[in-house]
Amino acid sequence: MADEPTLGEVVRRLEAIHVDLKEDLREYGARLDKKVSVERYELERRAADDVHRQVIERVAAIEAERQQEKRDIEQERRKTEDQRRADRRLVFAALIAPVLILLLQAYLAARGAGA
Repeated sequence: MADEPTLGEVVRRLEAIHVDLKEDLREYGARLDKKVSVERYELERRAADDVHRQVIERVAAIEAERQQEKRDIEQERRKTEDQRRADRRLVFAALIAPVLILLLQAYLAARGAGA
């Protein structure tokens, strides 16, 4: 009978187990309070996905606008170059060609008179 615990020892051991159990439950409760619920996680993830999607859409819109601006600038440059070419042809046709014809006639007239 010496190996069997007394009633007082059993009560003390049960009280110690009870205290340990209370501490463990408090610890589990604290850990659970730190965890995020699945619903909240899903809501936060969806919100982050929406923000990400909006940013991607904004970047795509900005990029499309930049591309359109580049096309507009290139089209304006080509239009300006075409206008310059047309102006050069006009200058040649209106000014230089008649002067060259006049000089050619004067040359031919001088050559013909001298022959």
